[in-house]
Order: sequence, then structure tokens, then C-alpha cells
Amino acid sequence: MDSGLTNLRLKWLGIDTQKEFVVYMRSDCPVCISEGFEALTRVMVRVGNTTIIATLNVIHSDLLARDEASLSTSAWNKLEAREGDEIHFSHLQPAQSMSRVRAKIYGETLERGDYDQIIADIIDHKYSTPELAAFVTSCAGERLQLDEIIALTRAMVSTGSRLQWNREIIADKHCVGGLPGNRTTPIIVAIAAVAGLAIPKTSSRAITSPAGTVDTMETMAPVNLSMDHVRQVVEQVGGCVVWGSGVNLSPADDILIGVERALDIDSEGQMIASVLSKKVAAGSTHVVIDMPVGPTAKVRTPEAAQQLSRYFELVADAIDLKVKVILTEGIQPVGRGIGPALEAADVLSVLRNDQDAPDDLRQRSLMLAGSLLELTGQAAEGDGPARADAILRSGKAWEKFYAICEAQGGFRIPGKAPYTREIKAGHSGFILSIDNRRLAKVAKLAGAPHDPTAGLMLQAVPGHRVESGQPLFTVHAETRGTLEYALEYIDTQPDILEITS
Repeated sequence: MDSGLTNLRLKWLGIDTQKEFVVYMRSDCPVCISEGFEALTRVMVRVGNTTIIATLNVIHSDLLARDEASLSTSAWNKLEAREGDEIHFSHLQPAQSMSRVRAKIYGETLERGDYDQIIADIIDHKYSTPELAAFVTSCAGERLQLDEIIALTRAMVSTGSRLQWNREIIADKHCVGGLPGNRTTPIIVAIAAVAGLAIPKTSSRAITSPAGTVDTMETMAPVNLSMDHVRQVVEQVGGCVVWGSGVNLSPADDILIGVERALDIDSEGQMIASVLSKKVAAGSTHVVIDMPVGPTAKVRTPEAAQQLSRYFELVADAIDLKVKVILTEGIQPVGRGIGPALEAADVLSVLRNDQDAPDDLRQRSLMLAGSLLELTGQAAEGDGPARADAILRSGKAWEKFYAICEAQGGFRIPGKAPYTREIKAGHSGFILSIDNRRLAKVAKLAGAPHDPTAGLMLQAVPGHRVESGQPLFTVHAETRGTLEYALEYIDTQPDILEITS
């Protein structure tokens, strides 16, 4: 298929499709006509000696000439393309593993080999976006059996890079999410590193929340580090907080997370495989898992938490990880800020031992850090929180965190949003409850996590009395438009914070 009739010239359009590879051609170009390509066809694309699989988007305008094609930025970078390069096309055979995905959709239990093939095809970009969505959906709603979660985890571990360390113990911590503002990780990493542990913390960006650990950390330091840079940072200062995608750990997970984010789905089985595969890929040996439980948290009941904890521990045991799951309160947000920069401000206030630092964030961080110290043998059973507290009070945790930021590329102060609006109580009374999910939606409508300074600052919590007109929370936004989106939603949700009459 290298004849002049079916080769096109590349033109740069600068279209961002995240990680999805997309190729753009006119409907009347020689390739579309001769090969019968239609919109959303999956095609093999070659520039020079590099080949990728991309989804075709058809253009019905003069944006491209008949002999021109373009690529999404991710595809352009992958192919190391230059404007004017010749681009070649060929047909793609359907991914054979899709037959096993269809089997899963109809209720079959898949084997290890099935998941190996599925994950391999996902890594090779053989799945279209609808096919990825089908796989994600087929695994949702407790449809994965324990053996399947183990098989999926192992398949994800076997792809991508793995960090190797010259230590017997590599510590880590993870939160299953669902609780706004629960940004304990940077504090725990700093405390653990002071205690002498190696803790190379790799995280994903937010999936369904207003901020993930990486989104928050990025407001204070660079997070997109190479694998060599990660090793250098950990060897130099003992810990890091970086984006897992930057070091190519469990790359299938990064692809699946993009689909989960779009669908607003966080499947329990895939979550376990996602978390534990990245821990193994990062070289972790001992992991503490924070599992908030509450009626509007991700895990809603103690019964669901017990089952999920058991699965985490069984899968971890199967892949030689030492895991301790800790059930924590998930009734209300942690700290005051919700959104990357606002949560970073809370983290810094705790690390610096500020008098007005949110005590709930401080206490939760100490409890989890203490558990990690006990799990790794750095503290006797029951003594972990006290040792963590001593490290934090001494100021050494703040010094360590600053050193980590500097080693990752330089510490910076989180920014502030230009637009804010106070949301006030309509009447006096006691706050009975907070709906975590709807409060998180306010922050997302305000622009978080895409806009790092967007989100909200909480000024009242359950159990406190408020007077009519007293601020409940303040919405922060980077544009007037996103502020209005959040305010319009708030107007339709008067009981996000339920107040007694």
C-alpha cells in the first residue's frame, strides 16, 4: 500500500485527544476512496519505520487538502512525525480478544490467558474507544470473580516497566477514594521517608473526583518524571510523589482509567487490579490502604468494605504483596479544601504545623503513617502514630517534603483562583450531614481538577451550628463561566449540607 495514490502528506492541526491515537483525512482523499475507509475505522498508520493503530476521523471541509492527512498530538508524538512527512495506511484486522470480552458481557468467567490477551491488545491500541468501554463495563458491578481479579492484576503487572530497588522493604500507601479532600499521601510520604523508609509513591490523576494525589502534588512540584529521575529522587531523599504514567507503570491501567473517567465508573475489581498492579510495578513490598466508608463515599457500607478489604488482601497475597487495609470514616470531607491547589494548601499547613491546620487531616495522616511504620517494622505495634506525630511536630516532615519537591524539579506555592463566591446558610440550625458526592460535583463543575486552583473551601462541618447568612463553603473558579456552572448546580441542590430547621 505504498503507491503514491494511497500515500498522503502530513499537516499539523494540533488536535488534542489525550492518549487516543486519531488520524484525520478528507472523505474524498485517495485513501478513503480506494480503501473504503469510513469514519471511526481502525487503521494501521506508518510514518517512516514506526507503526501505530489509530481511529479515523473523516473531514468534510477544506481543513485538509485531498493529498493531506493529520494526526492527534499523541499519535504525532508517538510517530515522531514532522510536517510534510509521508504517511502510509493499511487495514487492521479486528482484535481477536474481543470475542472474550463479549463472552464476559454475557456472564462467562474468563481465564488468565484471556486477560493476558485482552491486556496485550489494549496495550497495542487494538481496541477502539467503544471496545474499551465494553471491556470496562463488562467488569463493573461485581462481575469479576476473585480468580479473575488476580488474573487481571497479573496481566497488568506483566506489561510496562517495573522499578527495581536494592532494599528488602519498599513502602507505599493508597486510598480507594470517594472522600473529598482526603489528601494524606504527601504527608505520609514525608513522615515515612524521615523514618528511614523508601517510599516511591506513584499515583494516577483523578478519575471521578475533583483532585487526585498527582493533581494536588503538581501544584507544588513537577510530577511527570522519567524512571531514572524517580530512582534518583528516591535514592537522594527517600521518597517521591509522581505520576505513574510518566514512568510507564502498568500502561494498560492508564488507558482504562481514561475510559473509566469518561464513563464515571470505578469498578471494584478493576480498582483492585489497578492499585495492586501499580504497586508491584513500582517495586512496593508493604502497602497500607485507606478505605473510607460512608453513605456518600465510594464504599458505602461496612459490609461492602469488609468484602473489598478481603479481596484486596487475597489478591495481594497471590502476587506477594504485604497489604494492610484500614477502614476509616467516610461521612464527611477531610480538611477544608476540595480541588488540587486548595487541598495542597491544607497539606502544607499540616506539614508546617500551622495553628489553624485542619486537625482531621492531621490526625488521619498520623494514623495511616503510624500504621505504615508498624507494618514495615519501623515502629512496634501500637506505637506507630506516636512516632509519626513526633516526626511531624519536629518539623522534619516539612523539611523532607520540601526536599522531595526540590528533587522532583522545584517547590512552588499553589496558586489561587481569581473568582470566588460564598455559599451561605439559608437559615440557622445544626449541620446534620454532608453529601460528599454532590459536594465533589460542585468542585468539578467549578473546574477541578482540570483547573488546578478551582474547587471549594469548606467552612462548616456536621455537628456545628450555623446562623442564617453564615458561610458554608466558598466556590473557587478560574473563569466566570465555570463559576456560574457550579452556582447553577448549587441552586438546584439546597441540601448538599443538611441543616436542621
